[in-house]
Amino acid sequence: MKTALSALLLLVTLSLTAQKKVLDHHDFEKWNTIKKPTISPKGTHVMYSLEQGEKDQFLHIKDAAGKALFSYDRAKDGAFTYDSNFAVFSIGAWKDSILAMKRRKVKKKDMPKDTLGIYTLTTGQLQKIANVKSYKIPEKWAGYIAYQLEAESTKKDTVKDTVTSKSKKKKKAKKVGKKNGYHLVVQDLTTGQKDTFKFVTAYRFAKKGKHLVWATSGEDNESNAAVYALNFDKAKLTKVHEAKKAVYSQLNFSESGNHLGFVVDADSTKVQLRPRELFHWEQGMEKAEKLVDATTTGNDLRPSATAELHFSKDETKLYFGLAKPPVLKDTLLTSEEIVNVEVWTYDEPRLYTVQELQLKNDTVQAYTSVIHLGKKKTLTQLADATYPDSYLTDKGNANMALLSNPTPYALESQWTGERARDYAVVDVTNGNHKKVLTKVAGRVRLSPKGTYVFGYNNAESTWFTHHIEKEQYKNLTKGQVFYDELHDSPSFPSPYGFAGWTEKDEALLLYDRYDIWKFDPGTGSSTRLTKGRETQTVYRYVQLNWEKEHIDTTEKALLTTFNEKDKNSGYASYDFKNKSIQPLVSGSYRYGRPTKAALSEQLLFTRQSFTEFPDLHMADINFSSQQKMSEANPQQQDYNWGTIELV
Repeated sequence: MKTALSALLLLVTLSLTAQKKVLDHHDFEKWNTIKKPTISPKGTHVMYSLEQGEKDQFLHIKDAAGKALFSYDRAKDGAFTYDSNFAVFSIGAWKDSILAMKRRKVKKKDMPKDTLGIYTLTTGQLQKIANVKSYKIPEKWAGYIAYQLEAESTKKDTVKDTVTSKSKKKKKAKKVGKKNGYHLVVQDLTTGQKDTFKFVTAYRFAKKGKHLVWATSGEDNESNAAVYALNFDKAKLTKVHEAKKAVYSQLNFSESGNHLGFVVDADSTKVQLRPRELFHWEQGMEKAEKLVDATTTGNDLRPSATAELHFSKDETKLYFGLAKPPVLKDTLLTSEEIVNVEVWTYDEPRLYTVQELQLKNDTVQAYTSVIHLGKKKTLTQLADATYPDSYLTDKGNANMALLSNPTPYALESQWTGERARDYAVVDVTNGNHKKVLTKVAGRVRLSPKGTYVFGYNNAESTWFTHHIEKEQYKNLTKGQVFYDELHDSPSFPSPYGFAGWTEKDEALLLYDRYDIWKFDPGTGSSTRLTKGRETQTVYRYVQLNWEKEHIDTTEKALLTTFNEKDKNSGYASYDFKNKSIQPLVSGSYRYGRPTKAALSEQLLFTRQSFTEFPDLHMADINFSSQQKMSEANPQQQDYNWGTIELV
């Protein structure tokens, strides 16, 4: 009897210990989410941060085999250098400490500042740099990092110096801050050598060329503000512009770094109408050249300090914004004399509340314009009040741009729910406009080479093209279902989307419910590239190289797959030459869109199911082997978990 009782107690004990937990609301705080996963350019390392509820992020670095190399609490926003030799990230203060200081009403300037972490992947060494406000690394080259330092916290000396107070007071020292700028440190990541430049208000690396530009308000109160360009290959520093108390904005290089553009406000007075000027500098020039000011355009437009300034990829064009002069305030009126009344009318294109929210954007609205960087450096205004919105293609190389205007249909959009626009094309070389579409609601764009205007018309539920030079409109999918087949609401159905254009604007690839179709944009003839409808399998193209604006049909394409019958998903390879599909991987999971390493064939992606958290996985382009790279929530195995089955 005693033996039987002991055995029964043992079984009960084992049953209780084997019992799993029941998930409740408090357990949600234990679950991690993966933040900013990134793969190194050579595909040799992966970095990501884990965030548990409202707690601090925890950064992890692993090699391609999934081996943990480095982790750091409170670290986030990691990035690899282009040579895959270094990982850089920010280290913040503990969130609990920050919250406690906020409750004590500690001033923002006295809060703990971020620390920059630089981890050497080859040696495992970590360098920490305190009080870093921001940092940047080059996008397509490596070797250097630039970072700005926060102002040092200094306590005032409460002991009065009677000798100093009686003597002549010294001039105030220039202070680091938002107005004057912050000290910039440029560090050689290989040697560790550092150079410091004072009171920098803006800085930027060139994308591909080894160049750095920065603007400074001057090394001290007596110095002029200036823009400097540093050529790392030649170790040459050039002062490209200087002016007393000038304010610089929109500093930007061309990809190679051979060209530089920026906007200058050199007026030290408080005049409301700011006399901004556009400057251009080219490698080899001693000083930057002024290209545009308020007198250049003849219509009182002037360069914008907020509109993006950038170069075309071929570096023959400089795009920038021309802004309207602001409405000037009457400075002679007192606050009591200024009338502040809201006038609401029923026929306003935008609700008054929307106007209030968009007021700041309206006051800085700018029209896209271009400078042609030939010998004459001619100016062409592309957008204007008639067509204020612009869209460029071919990375700015194309000679045509697309313009649009939603204003005529803004009022009716309040009850139709459709945001229609009028569209025109503009010749980038001379600014001539040509209207091409009227009252079209839907996504409208330019083909990569600027040959066609194309898009989806919501009202007609069709895809179309418009040949710009021939002025020929073609309805590509009239009478065909390239819109949501399951749409069942009193609105226009949405399209399934498009994969992109092939080389030289030769073909447009569109999606129906299952397949990818190749359309001739001129004739409208089509060919089905995949055979998904027969098996209810959805095929979609995966863009891996975002540097290309077209789909390269000389290479195999990666597709995502999803079977509507068994709900399995995966990836497949598509050969454009023989129109064949090769399944790569498939299963009862949901696979995320992969990210390809810039300099290798390695992919980083997520895989998830009802029972599997979307952890990171790594594989080559053929998915011949997969490596799990994260284990975000191992505690899940301790809880009761549901199951799922197809019915």
